Order: sequence, then C-alpha cells, then structure tokens
Amino acid sequence: MSTAPAFIAMSLAGVDAQKFLQGQVTLHVERLEENTTRYTGICNLKGRLQFGLWLTKLNPESFVIVTTQDQAQELAQHIKKFGAFSKMTLETVGEVYPTLTADTTTFGETPTDVAAWQRAAIEAGQAWLNKTSLGEFQPQELRLHQRQGVHYDKGCYLGQEVVARLWFKAKPKHWLHLVQGQGIAPETATQLHNDVQVVNAVDTADGYVALVVAKPESLTELGLTVLDLPEYLNGDVARPQA
Repeated sequence: MSTAPAFIAMSLAGVDAQKFLQGQVTLHVERLEENTTRYTGICNLKGRLQFGLWLTKLNPESFVIVTTQDQAQELAQHIKKFGAFSKMTLETVGEVYPTLTADTTTFGETPTDVAAWQRAAIEAGQAWLNKTSLGEFQPQELRLHQRQGVHYDKGCYLGQEVVARLWFKAKPKHWLHLVQGQGIAPETATQLHNDVQVVNAVDTADGYVALVVAKPESLTELGLTVLDLPEYLNGDVARPQA
C-alpha cells in the first residue's frame, strides 16, 4: 500500500546562490522566472538523478528548495559540501504541503490533502523522486525536458555530458507512462518487469494508478492499461529531428 509523502522546504540565499544552482541542477536557473516553481534535479556522474527537487526563484539571490523529507538531509549535505566556498546560506524552513497548480506543484505551510495531491500528480504525469528512487532514472526518461525541468543548452553541471549525449545522439529505450493496474499499488522503484520500473504509484478503488518508466511493449505483456498523459507529456521523448 502506498504511503503519502512528506515534504521539507529549505531556503538558499546569497550573492552566489544562482551561480551555484546553475552549476548543479538540470534546468537553466538564470532563465527561471521569479516566483515560478519547476521540478528539476541534481544528477550523478552517470547522468542519473541523484536528487529530485522543486525549485522556486524569488530573486537571483534567494531560492526556495522543496524535496521529500526522506532525502532532505542528504540534499542539504550535498549543497553544503559543493557550496562550501560560495557566498550563500542554506536554512531549513520546515514541513510544507503540496497543491497541484496547472502543470506544476506549489507548496505552502497550510496542511493540504497530500494523498489527494499524490493521485492528482500521478494522473497529471508529475513524477517525483523519493529516497528509494534516487539514482534510478535519467531526466529524459521522466520527461523532465517536457516539464521545463531540464535544458540541453545550458553549461556544465554534474552528469551533463551523459544527459546531453543521450539527447543529441541517442534515444531512451524506456520512458515515462501512466498506467492502471490490478491489486495493491507497488512500491517506488519496484521492477514489475525487466523493462518496467515504478516511479510513483497510489491505490484506487479499482486497483492502482502509477507512473512507470518502461518500454511500451512491456506494458502490454504485463496486462497494464496505458492511460493518456496530458498532451504536452504525450509526445516522443526523443529530440525532434529537423
């Protein structure tokens, strides 16, 4: 049975905050509009997402970072380690609660129905990572580029060479799908098949709905019903060919 996640907000402020984040996350922080929240991540050297986070830019010297509670401590340690010589301060704000707004999630201090958000986010294709799924997926597999969570024209960040090579010279063999299945919702990162791995899942009255990274043909083999994602997430994950 799926458990609703909890979320922790942190503030990152200082003259070097934007420069530091630009060299860490997959989206183009300098182009992120103020008071806009996007889901993005920090990759490892293999180009897989080591941390997942919602980033809000208040101004170039002030940002709000939200992540799942189970990865918050490790993310804070990562920021402090790699930002040790940057002029900025990281502080924990505390627990926050999600609301699905259009094509993204925003957070506030007022409690919300997190379980309801969880299902709505899954059905909207808004995949997120928790500690169990860290290091499992590449940004393109999660369709983060279609959510403006990764930009392929920005400068260096951890894992950038691998991420860029996959985009410009190849195509993922597995990518994000919304599916409906029977039984109890599987846990995050569960391998339902050699080519089907769970990202997020939640129980429903008729079984479960889930976001999975998979080869399309493998979903048919498992007898899962493939549901439509929002139009902007239903396209090919490969780079458009001229």
